[in-house]
Parts: sequence; C-alpha cells; structure tokens
Amino acid sequence: MGRKCSIVHDVVRIPIEQIEKEFSRVLEKTGFAAEPRHQCARLFAENTLDGVYTHSINRFPRFIQYVKDGHIRVNAKPEIKHHAGAIEQWDGCLGPGPLNAIFATERALELSKEHGLGCVALSNTNHWMRGGHYAWKAAKAGFVFIGWTNTTANMPAWGAVDCRLGNNPLVLGVPFKDEAIVLDMAMSLFSYGSLESHELKSMPLPVPGGYSIDGVLTSDASEILKSRRALPMGYWKGSGLALLLDILAAILSGGLSTVQISREKAESAVSQVFLAFDISQLGNFPSIQESINRIVKDLHESIAAEGTQAVLYPGERILRTRRENLKEGVPVDKSIWEEIRKL
Repeated sequence: MGRKCSIVHDVVRIPIEQIEKEFSRVLEKTGFAAEPRHQCARLFAENTLDGVYTHSINRFPRFIQYVKDGHIRVNAKPEIKHHAGAIEQWDGCLGPGPLNAIFATERALELSKEHGLGCVALSNTNHWMRGGHYAWKAAKAGFVFIGWTNTTANMPAWGAVDCRLGNNPLVLGVPFKDEAIVLDMAMSLFSYGSLESHELKSMPLPVPGGYSIDGVLTSDASEILKSRRALPMGYWKGSGLALLLDILAAILSGGLSTVQISREKAESAVSQVFLAFDISQLGNFPSIQESINRIVKDLHESIAAEGTQAVLYPGERILRTRRENLKEGVPVDKSIWEEIRKL
C-alpha cells in the first residue's frame, strides 16, 4: 500500500490497490451500484495484475464508453429462460459482460455439484473481457471448466478475404496444486487486443498474424488492423473451430450468432457457454492430481529450442507476472492511465 509509482520510459508502475480504487471511482461515476461496482473493479484489477492488459486496464475506457453509449445496462441481472436438468439457458439482459460471466460460472459450478456436470448458456450479454478469469475461478475451486463466446465478425474464413467469422475465444481450466492450468485463446492467431497492444508499442508481431490491405502476409499489427484480415490460428482448423463455436453458442443459449451480432454498430448481445465438471465425483478422483503432476513434469523436461528459456504450461507465465506485479506495481501505459484518470 505504501509503494510509490515509478516511471520507466512510457510506462508507469502503479500499485494494484490504486488501480482497483480508480476503477471503482469511474464505475461509481458511471452509475454502478455498490456491489456490482466492487465486483467489476476487482475483476478488472485481477486481470490487470495477471498481466492480461489487453482485456483489462487497456480495455477499461472502451468498456465505460459502451456504458455511456447504452450498449451495457449497468445494473441489469441475468434472468432464467429455460431449465433442463444440468443445462440452463439465461438471458443476460445486456448487463455488464464480466458480471454476467461471473454469475454464469458460479451457476455452472452449482449445477455440476448436483449433476456432476453443469452447463449454463447465456444469451444477450456483453463482452466478458478476459475469458481466462472464469477458468481460473472455477479451476481454483476444484472444477474443470470449458467456456467460449462468439463475437462480431472480425475474422475471414479460411480462403476468404471478407470477415464472416468471429474470433470466438475458447478457455479451458484444470485444477493444479493450489492454482490452475488455464488455456485462453482466440481463434485468430492474435486477438484484436493483442494487435492493438503491439500497434500501441510500435512492435512487430513475433510471427505473421494476418494480411495487409494488399493481401500480403504481415507481422505489422497496424496493417492487420486496417485490413481486418486476422489470420485464423491453425489456418483452416481455426476457421472451422470458430464456426462451430459460434453455432454451439447460438443454439445452446438460444441467442444471436455472429452474423446477427454483426448487423449492429457495436459488439453487443453476444452468446456464451459455461461448462463445469465436478471431478470430485469421478471414480479416479484420488489419482487425478498425481496424473496431472506427471504430465506437467514431463512437459517441463522438454528440451528447449534455441532462444527459449523454458517450456511452460498454459497459465504458468501468469503466475510469475502476478508475483512481479504485486511486488513492483503493475506496468501501465502512461497514456492509458491518464485517460482513465480523466474519466
């Protein structure tokens, strides 16, 4: 709490407590009631602490603008539409995406305790920010988690030049010791948040991530943002997976598909699915952690390629980032911090 902000070039390191306090101030000013405000500020702060800046602090001003533009109803809560055993369909009522996603995750956990498996499909909701947050939440509570969301059309299908698919992020989480193994990925090789971050820093992508307006494969994030031709991860495989995730999100939730969402001026009223598995009910539960330990140990014994310091499991780097940011403060782009302070 007593740390001071330190500036390095165009980045300022700020204690996470100060960042969360600033989030809460802006949310209160924007009309959030006390409990939703604290929950939302905490979620944005935790995602920032973990170093996922593209879907936390960097995106916070856009989240507030969506509230001001009426795309997000600040104090709306999900409403049940249909119940069928371990599956439930809910209407997000255009409430804040992160809060709706927290609710859906917790409800999926409750259903899995009762049935072994719980599925909550959510329609008419908003951007959930960092999908990995919900996988971490479920996995740290001892559950296996799978979740995904559709988006507005922002990625061409394989072999096409115009955007008809969403990059439809998919997240998976598994309990591991007192933390989790979490995979959080968009169907595009780089999320648009990552592209915007590289553009902001004037940094090339580590590998080509899309096409320029002229149809040339490029590592220049600004060129990809101009063309809107992000490259599907795995080429045709990522394209096919994006399509199926959209179909499943729409039919399971009874909500909108990417083609319907894309008719609006803003990305809103998206469809999402939250699956939780209560592995404590499995017959092999006593040996599960030992099995995961063995798998991770074998992964860590991989022979690293030249230029690679270590081979890590999904989410392992986040643990290191979290510890560093707690100790040193969170590195925040000064222009973004100044923008938030003015909100």
